[in-house]
Amino acid sequence: MTTADIMFARPGNHESFRDHEYDARTVLWALLAAIAIHLVVAFLLAAFSGVFSPTVPFEEKPAELTLVDLSPASLVPKNSAFIETDESKKAPEPKDKTFESNANSIGASELDATGELPLPSQAGKDRPFMDLETHPYSVDTKGAQPQQQSSAASQDKQMPAAQPAPMTAAEQFALLTQKPAPETERLTEQSQARSAYRPYKERTRISGTITNRGVSSVSAVGTPLGRYQKFILDAIGSRWHALVEQKNDLVNIGTTDVVFVVDRNGHVKDLKIIENTSNEALANFCIQSIQDAQLPPMSDDVAATLPPEGLRMEIPFTIFIN
Repeated sequence: MTTADIMFARPGNHESFRDHEYDARTVLWALLAAIAIHLVVAFLLAAFSGVFSPTVPFEEKPAELTLVDLSPASLVPKNSAFIETDESKKAPEPKDKTFESNANSIGASELDATGELPLPSQAGKDRPFMDLETHPYSVDTKGAQPQQQSSAASQDKQMPAAQPAPMTAAEQFALLTQKPAPETERLTEQSQARSAYRPYKERTRISGTITNRGVSSVSAVGTPLGRYQKFILDAIGSRWHALVEQKNDLVNIGTTDVVFVVDRNGHVKDLKIIENTSNEALANFCIQSIQDAQLPPMSDDVAATLPPEGLRMEIPFTIFIN
């Protein structure tokens, strides 16, 4: 019997070997499938563990109650806009504090309300500032009366100067935002001890919301800081008028707008011109009048209402034709 015949003579033994091979592969595939199933299950558990994990209980905070004082006193703005009050319009303290000033005044209007600002309505000239009355300036000497001109010619030659507070119609209220606040009466006495200086004013056209009939005025509360600001304006304005009067032939028509800071010791800092539509002579007079002004130190209660650097002021000096 050949080898080939022997091999073919045992078909039963060959099939048994194939069965064993098939069983081994089946076991291997089953093992691999089991491993794969375990991996899939593990992945799914990891992925959905956040969804099915118990929710952490939310810690409830106690309700907070905030009390807001809506009384009229709490509605008064801090550092209200500053406006100068003529001594002739002194009045009891007004119910509504719209402005802060050197003296109390109660708002009144000669005409019906025609505007949207807390100002009186009145007829007057169209000027880039706001004046409630007309009067010439007085010199800075005790008992001085409003300056008299020698002749009509000299009056035309010396062009009147506006009070250092020029503002357009839209800025009449906004540019007044320079507030004062309480201080001791020491500065009040210093201010009243000054001469009869009064700045030049010319009645301007104004449209406001005040309905109370009477001589044009605003609702303002006199405060120590308001009096301190008035003192600054008088000290600078009187010196400026004197310089312009001496050399009025050198200045041109226009406005020089100056900003500066008065520190707690009454010293002027950061003095600069931000706009000048006149000439260099007027600009020099403006700078000199501010530098020459003798300003007293602020009292503690005035300084406490201001930023650490002090009181920032902006004064537009104007020369115009009558």
